[in-house]
Amino acid sequence: MSMYDMDGQPLIRAFRSQAVAERRVDELIGIVKGVIADGEICQAEAEFVLKWLNSNRDVASQWPASALYPRLATALADGRLDAEEEGELLGLMLSTVGGNVAQEYGESSNATSLPVTTPAPEIEFEGRSFCFTGKFYSGTRDWCHDQVAARGGIPAGGITKKLNYLVIGEIGSRDWLHSTYGTKIKKAVEYAASGAPLVIVTEQHWANHI
Repeated sequence: MSMYDMDGQPLIRAFRSQAVAERRVDELIGIVKGVIADGEICQAEAEFVLKWLNSNRDVASQWPASALYPRLATALADGRLDAEEEGELLGLMLSTVGGNVAQEYGESSNATSLPVTTPAPEIEFEGRSFCFTGKFYSGTRDWCHDQVAARGGIPAGGITKKLNYLVIGEIGSRDWLHSTYGTKIKKAVEYAASGAPLVIVTEQHWANHI
C-alpha cells in the first residue's frame, strides 16, 4: 500500500493537515456562537472574528468560513460597522453556525439554520437521487428511502456531484462531524458551490412532497 498521495505527499501529513483544519473550523464555530450568544454583534466582535480568519487562511475556503470571511471583510472595509451591516452579519452568523439566540443547543431542531437551497425548489422523484442525513421526525432513514423508491426516486448513501437532493433531518444528529453540520452537508455545499446540480432541503420541505 502506498504511503504517498497522488501529489507525492505523505498520507500521514495529509491526514494530519485535515485534522488540524477540522479543529480550526470547530474553533471558528465556537467563536461565532460566543459572539452571537447575546443576540448582537458589535464592531469589536466583528473585527475579532475577521482577525481570526485572517490568521487561519487555510480554512477560509471551508464552510462556514467561506461564507463569513468575504462578508466580514466587506462590512469592515471602511473601518466602521453600521446598524444595517450588524443586522446582516448577525443573520449570516445565525444561518451558518446554526441555532437561535437564547436557544439551548442539543436535540432541538437546527436543520433550518443550515445552508439549505433558497428558494426551496419543487421536488421531483422520478429518476432523481436522494441522500439523507441527520435524524428524522418522519421515520427511520430506511423508511425515507422506501418513500423515495415508491415514487420512482433513487435512494443514495453518499454525496456525489451527480446527486440531486440532500435532505436534512429536522432533529440535530449527534454524530455530525461538527455540531451544526455534517460531513455530507459540508460536501454538498462545496459541490453545489462548484456548479453541481445538487440542492439541499429540509425534512419538512421534502415531507410536504410525499
